[in-house]
Amino acid sequence: MRTLPLLDELEAALSGGSNTRRIEMLTRVTDLFVGGAPRYSETQIGLFDDVMVRLVQTIEAKARARLSHRLAPIANAPASVVSMLAFDDDIDVAYPVLSQSERLGERELLANAASKSQQHLAAIARRKSLSEAVTDVLVERGDRDVVHSVVKNAGARFSDAGFRMLVKRSTGDDALATEVGRRGDIPRPHFLMLLEKASNAVRARLAAENPQAGAAVEGVVAEVAGGIRSEIRNASPDFAAAQAEVERQNRIRRIGEAEIYQYARDRKFEETAIALSLLCDTPIDVVERALLDPGAEIVLILAKVAGLSSTTTKAILLLRAADRGLSANDLEQALASFNRLQDETARRVLGFFRTRVKKPAEPMVPPAVAVNG
Repeated sequence: MRTLPLLDELEAALSGGSNTRRIEMLTRVTDLFVGGAPRYSETQIGLFDDVMVRLVQTIEAKARARLSHRLAPIANAPASVVSMLAFDDDIDVAYPVLSQSERLGERELLANAASKSQQHLAAIARRKSLSEAVTDVLVERGDRDVVHSVVKNAGARFSDAGFRMLVKRSTGDDALATEVGRRGDIPRPHFLMLLEKASNAVRARLAAENPQAGAAVEGVVAEVAGGIRSEIRNASPDFAAAQAEVERQNRIRRIGEAEIYQYARDRKFEETAIALSLLCDTPIDVVERALLDPGAEIVLILAKVAGLSSTTTKAILLLRAADRGLSANDLEQALASFNRLQDETARRVLGFFRTRVKKPAEPMVPPAVAVNG
């Protein structure tokens, strides 16, 4: 790379050259870079970066878009110019590098997703891999097209909060509910909530179109519909693993408050439900539905019957909060109700549920007993 003549030409093009001359200059520099990209050192790439940045600031959008298309697939493309192109307001300029360039770091992707247009978010959603932090922003801020696109992206990873938002956004959107339900990485608690809110058509479609999940999907659908069968529930890999772990722990030392507290703190939904079921001698269906129900009443009853402290009860409620949006005020009121709840009242109401769970066809309506005692 002949540095001095090139810099001399650059200065001439920038100071007195026409737009055409600047574009020609950029084309020459880009040709030179693309032709030898694998061989250049970071120092040499930095020089290309400086030249391109200065030229990009002075040329029209069509020329910037052409540059973006050429640099997008190159793994070691000049970082500063790639970033400049990614944040360009013109989507024709930004799209190629946003959707492809490996030079964009997570910080830049997060900033772009948090501030740019829906078209920019759509470009990011198509990248071959996406972190949980980036998908959190896409799911929260993106429009319907963006969310559908990122859910279909096999290389996208979602956080617990991301899945919670996807389930929320799936309400009334059968296409999105189906795509979210098809993801093999969706945690079982979120899958249950998705199906609780989904239409019958979505439930049937997920059971029919997901042969790999097989009985597990059918079992979740059956659970949502109320037809609980333990052998089908156990077909869920997550549930089976959790049950094995809790049973192993129970053999070592009988499950008690310490174990439930740790399960809840570690956000282990299945383990928490199974341990509560053991400690309360109550069908898993009652416990699991209590943890998924919008209200906290049955959780408080289970905790009281299990003899749990308010600290452990709070941990369980916070586990629920991640999926049901329990506010700080709701949590405070629930704990106050727990402290007022009498042991005998809790045992009487839970006894009612133990009986009613054997009749899934009938609605489970507890007797008129106030949780606050």
